[in-house]
This record gives sequence, C-alpha cells and structure tokens, in this order.
Amino acid sequence: MALPAPDLDDRRFQDLVNDAKRLVMRRCPEWTDHNVSDPGVTLIETFAFMTDQLLFRLNRVPDRLYLKFLDLIGLHLVPPVPATVPVTFWLSAPATSALTVAAGTRSGTLRTETAEPVTFATLEDLAIVPCALQTVLAGGADRTDELTGGRAFAAFSEEPQPGDALYVGLTEPVPHCAVRLDFRGHLDGVGVDPTWPPLAWEAYDGAGWRECLVSGDGTGGLNRSGAVTVHLPGEHTASVLGGVRAGWLRARVTEAEPGQPAYTMTPVVAGLTATTVGGTATSVHADIIVNENLGATEGVAGQRFTLSRTPVLHVGVPVELEVSSDDGWQEWTRVDTFAGSGPDDRHFTLDGVTGTVAFGPVVRTPEGGLRQYGCVPPADSVVRVRRYCVGGGARGNVAAGAIRTLRSSIPFVAGVENLRRARHGADGESLDQARDRGPILLRSRSRAVTVEDFETISCEADPSVARVRCLPAGSEGVEPGAVKVLVVPTAAAADNGKLELGALVPSPETLQRVADRLDEVRLIGTRVVVEPPLYRGITVVAELGARPGVKAGRVQADALDALYRFLNPLTGGPDGRGWPFGRAVHAGEVFGVLQKVHGVDLVDDVRLFGANPVTGERGSPAGRVDLPANSLVFSYEHQIRVTQR
Repeated sequence: MALPAPDLDDRRFQDLVNDAKRLVMRRCPEWTDHNVSDPGVTLIETFAFMTDQLLFRLNRVPDRLYLKFLDLIGLHLVPPVPATVPVTFWLSAPATSALTVAAGTRSGTLRTETAEPVTFATLEDLAIVPCALQTVLAGGADRTDELTGGRAFAAFSEEPQPGDALYVGLTEPVPHCAVRLDFRGHLDGVGVDPTWPPLAWEAYDGAGWRECLVSGDGTGGLNRSGAVTVHLPGEHTASVLGGVRAGWLRARVTEAEPGQPAYTMTPVVAGLTATTVGGTATSVHADIIVNENLGATEGVAGQRFTLSRTPVLHVGVPVELEVSSDDGWQEWTRVDTFAGSGPDDRHFTLDGVTGTVAFGPVVRTPEGGLRQYGCVPPADSVVRVRRYCVGGGARGNVAAGAIRTLRSSIPFVAGVENLRRARHGADGESLDQARDRGPILLRSRSRAVTVEDFETISCEADPSVARVRCLPAGSEGVEPGAVKVLVVPTAAAADNGKLELGALVPSPETLQRVADRLDEVRLIGTRVVVEPPLYRGITVVAELGARPGVKAGRVQADALDALYRFLNPLTGGPDGRGWPFGRAVHAGEVFGVLQKVHGVDLVDDVRLFGANPVTGERGSPAGRVDLPANSLVFSYEHQIRVTQR
C-alpha cells in the first residue's frame, strides 16, 4: 500500500470564498450583499481562483522531492540523439587540385515561414581528390587505345548476360568522392527501360566490390550519350586489375527483377571521360563547439563547471576536456561515475542535459579518514573543452533532398545535397519519462535478470532506441541459457504515416552499444543476442463506398493514411503505442479503422495479404495474418478503391 501524501494546504476554491466573506462581515459590517451578483463578490471569487492555483502548485512540492530522490539513486535525464546523414558537397567545376572540406562545416535546410532551418555539421575532414580516366576494360580486353583513337567498342558481350561488366580505371582512388562519367558517341543498350536498367555501379575496396550510389544517370543505363555520377565509398583504394594499378569502378549487368526488361543488345561506347565533381561527408544534426574555456580551478575536490551550450550529445563528437599544467595541456577522460576512480586518475563526469562538468569528490570513510575519487586539478589551472556538440532531436530526421543550403563559406563549393534521408534522431528524455523510469531503475539496480530488466537497460543504452522486446530462452528458437533482444530504432514517417523499411533497421553502432551495455549487466553464463526484429509485410486491399458529395480521391488518401498509421510498428496498434510484437492482424480490425474514415459510407470488402517487403512478393488473401513472437507488422503498398454512392 502506498503511503498517503499529505496536502500542505487543503483549502479549495469554495473554502477561500467562504473565509473571505467571513472576514468581510467582521471588518466591513456595512457590506451586507454577499450574493454572486455583487461586484465585490466577483472580485473575491477571482482572487480565490488565483489563490487556488497557487495552492495546487504548492502541493506539487512532493514531485520535486521525488525528483531529488531519483537524483540520489543515480538517475539522469537521457540527452537527445542527433540524426546522421551523408551530405554531398558539389563543386562549382570539376576538381583540378585537392580540396579539403574541414570538419565542422555547416549545412542545413531552407528557412520557411513556419519552421526554422535544421543545421548539420560534418564530423571529419573530407578530401575531394581530382581524378581522370586511365584505363578501360571490356570483354576481358584493354580498350584504352581504342578509346583514345576514337574507335567505338562493345561494353558487354553481344547479348549481355548477368555478370558482364565494363571496368573503368581512375588515375587515383577517390574515397568519399562523387565522380562524373561522361559517355559520348553511339550508345545503344537496346531492350532495357532507361528509367530502370538492370545495371549496378560498383567500386573496388581492395577486398571486394561495393555497390555505389548513383545520381543523375543521364545515360539511361548506357542507352544514350550523357553523364552518370557515381558516389564512391570511403573504402575505395588503388588495386591491380588486368595488370594495371588504378582506382577501379565497374558497371555490372545484374539479374533482371520481375517485370524489369533486360538488355538484348550491348551498349557501344565511343567516348568516355571521368572527373571529380564533389564529395560526401557524414553530418550530424548538431553544432560543434570548439575551444571553450570553463575557468580556473580552486584546487579543491568536487569542483563543478557549466558549459555554455546544452544539451551535450553523447554521440557524434566525443567531449574532449583538457586542464593546463606546467607541461602543457593534459587530456582528461570522461567516466560515468567515480566509483572506480583512484586519486591519480584524471577523470571527470558530464551531465549532458545540464552541461555540468564535475571533478572527483573526497568522501569521509567510516574509520574517519578521507578517500579521494579521481584526481583534483591543481589550483589556478585553466579548464577548457576542445570539442563538444549540442543539438539533436527527432527534428533532424529530414527527408532526402531537404539539405540545400551551405552555411559555411568554402571556396569552389557550389551547393550541398543529401541524397538519403537523415536517420536515428531522437528527442531527449522528459521529466515524466524519467519519473516513470525511476521505479524500474531502483528495482533492477543495473542488473539484467528479468525480461523487463533487459528491455529497460537496452532503452537506456541508446536514446535512438524506440522499442525493445526481450525473448527469454525457449521462445521462438532462443536457445537455453540465452536471451534475444529485439531493437527497433526511432524513425520519421512521411506525412501519410508511411515508413521506409530501411529506417526500421537499427544501425550497427546502435546494436553494438546495446550489446556492450547488456554484456556489463547480464548474469554470468547468460548469452545475449541483439538484433532487429523480423518485419512481416501486410498489404490491405479494400473497396470503399463514399458518401454522396464527398470526393473519392480525398477518401482514398485518408483511408491510406489511416492504414499506414494503424499498421505501424512505432505508432500503430490498438493503443497507438506501436503494433504489439507477435500480434496477429485481423481483417475485422482493419474494417473498423476504414469505417471510421471521414466520408466513408460503407466498407464493401477488405482483404489481407502477407507480403515480403524486400522482394514485393505477395501471398494469398486471408482474413487473418499471424505473426511470430519476434516479428512486427510493416505496411506495404496498400490498395484502396473508392466508389461513389
């Protein structure tokens, strides 16, 4: 039974009004009209209302004490997580000399009337290296001389087969760079759809071929003269191929997908050049602060300093703190607690939400002595933070193409662009969320024993984790002595609630952080497997009847929105908190969701299809689709037909 919390002042609105009237009768006996129609009584009720609000806030003091208790047991608010995205810096002209885009270069979205711009900063220096065409291999032979002499040659075999490739050797390896290949002359890859060719561009990294992102393919799969821009991975390196050392790319014919036309004749290349036109660097939704002086030390234990910007992010740029000494600047190490710190360990802690930097304290022992946790900086030493980053949040999960403005001045850079969507941004923990997490933290005491312990500690390990499901031994193929932790990251949906499958797969860094944290708190002998859940695609095919006077197109759009929001692993389900793990999808529930859509007169038919969200294969219609315990639902290409009544 919970202990009752007393009210510091139990008077309410009517009690305050009655007390005021009694004082009026005592001090102003000539005031005899105490009815609600009297203007004086109106004033009394107004002040009583305001006083009642003050008393309500006074009685909330126990909440403050509760938060102080949470602070004593070591609970701290989790700071936000910044979204990350590859940002491409486009040059104003093809590179003729090396250009470096320094770490911390800022770019962002456009400012609108209703929204402030979202700013991103690069994490590392980006070297944009010039290159040129050195060698071309096709059909197992060196075609460089033919290309130089202006003679055309076949890119693949006479009737291209999957695996045929055109090899392009560059004078230099160009990691993280965008290379434009200009094809000229007679190009004729007959048979393919120029907007969907079975062709993949790949780069060699010294151990194997890695697929490259392609933008602006003006050749339509080598069907016409034009340019194609290939974005090379950071592992691109110089290698020997065909006896020639170069930075290698290749255009490889792939297996045609269902419904995709294949090549019937080989493209013929008459001219080819290569130039570097840009580079891509990983950027985070944050501002990077450099060389901030926090002040001078007093030579006492437990001294604290406060950073000028908050919240400080745990990921992206590590916090680098230095203390001046006679030998120069000494680097100090950030720790979570001082429990394992000795008097000679240069350690500090940082509260990311408040921006408080703390040095180790001195604690009195039961024997009457003193024990020092962490080294104390000498008196009059200057404390500075070389680098830290602030910002983050779900607001940084911008769509592809949203980053269009360069906010740092860089010569020869004409513009910026993000070809992929920003991912993994998450808001920081609120006070209400911390208040709910407190009892769980007190119960688990940083030890993972029960299923709930594994789930709670996994969410604490990385704020970008949205949902966690722990499967104990014996369920869904989990071996004895092991547990399986399924991690779902935060993901931003489109305006209609539609999610991308790739956004629901946690990054390797997130999985590693969760695995490392669980490895610290698991019981000896327990094996922990951390992985994403299985996603079962669901396609809803429905026929609706619209009410008279309602536009059928609007009803169709609203119905699709309702389906994508209901069959959603993050915000769907019956309670709107995410589709439950392993919960079957019933046609009856979908029927009820569609019937509530504005403008729907009657739902004529609803059919469910299990679908593979990767290949697009769809199963037979069913009234119920069962999901295993380790899987979640994923909306895949719903189809709605609306007829006018």
